[in-house]
Amino acid sequence: MTSVDTPAGPRQRNGVTSGTPAPAVSIRVVNPCLEKNWDALVQTHPGFSFFHSAAWAKVLMETYGFEPFYLVATEGERLLALLPLLEASSWLAGTRGVSLPFTDECPPLTSDRVSGARLLEEVMALGRQRQWKYWEGRGGIDCLGNPLESLAFYGHRLSLNQSEDALFGRLDSSVRRAIRKSERCGVKVEISSTRDAIQRYYHLHCRTRRKHGLPPQPFSFFERIYERVLACGQGFVSLATVGPEPVAAAVYFHLGSRVIYKFGASDERRQELRGSNLVMWQAIQWMVRRGFAELSFGRTSLDNEGLRKFKLGWGAEEHRISCVKYEFNRQEFVQDSDKATGWHNRVFGLLPPSCARLAGRLLYRHLT
Repeated sequence: MTSVDTPAGPRQRNGVTSGTPAPAVSIRVVNPCLEKNWDALVQTHPGFSFFHSAAWAKVLMETYGFEPFYLVATEGERLLALLPLLEASSWLAGTRGVSLPFTDECPPLTSDRVSGARLLEEVMALGRQRQWKYWEGRGGIDCLGNPLESLAFYGHRLSLNQSEDALFGRLDSSVRRAIRKSERCGVKVEISSTRDAIQRYYHLHCRTRRKHGLPPQPFSFFERIYERVLACGQGFVSLATVGPEPVAAAVYFHLGSRVIYKFGASDERRQELRGSNLVMWQAIQWMVRRGFAELSFGRTSLDNEGLRKFKLGWGAEEHRISCVKYEFNRQEFVQDSDKATGWHNRVFGLLPPSCARLAGRLLYRHLT
């Protein structure tokens, strides 16, 4: 896509508008994995998250073969605007643009020099050029001029800029009781970034997905997470065990001072041990001791009241994650449905574990 220079309007100095327009701002299409110091650039914008990072782009590209078309505008070493974008193509689902696949929330990053409306124009032009069926954006639609919301989720964030005692005091009383019970039952938690930790997490992940009637992501996805995220110091696993057996685990990613709780799983046969509560609490303690400032709990379906209650129990603040979907043949934003629940849950829940894993390997390439 050709870069376009657009005048940014008069420049302001000391609050006074001068008669000299600011230099034109060019929006480029880039592959973040090939850009020098990409993560440092991303962190110059106040709205950054791990999902804007090069590591996450590498995981998605290398696992599923997505092609990057990140829209970016810079001024020197400062990020003015960014809309992460990957193109997904398959014989089953066609060609479409997504910001970003398998990502909880990845809002556009804008500034007074480059608006969301400008980014939206670039997305529309790129989609027509690439002949996409549709484009999906996940989060931050207010900066795009509030187009029709296609789908919504709950999001939750917890400020870590307080003491461990203060954080513990903010927990729901049922969460505090669960943590103490888990400790009394002899559950031990280890924070680790090893390949073994991600393998042990995956064992629990497959059990949990089967319980919810969903196929697990292919293990190649978690191998890329280990190689591109954990082994590079941008993530960790919080793993709870009783003796040699894992009973609960969670996977976290981080960039700068911000952490994202991306995956959680447990052994449903050992729920009485409350391992998931101890996993989360000891991970939070670990973050506080290392100076992290914020924990995002990812997204939650609006009808998943149990998961919503779990996240609110940690004293997190709730917000709405609004998504958009633009269909190019209809030339309009459309509504969508949350496909996490439906008839397929019963089907996948009845499959033997080996068949469910095979289904995951075959299907996720066509999903986003």
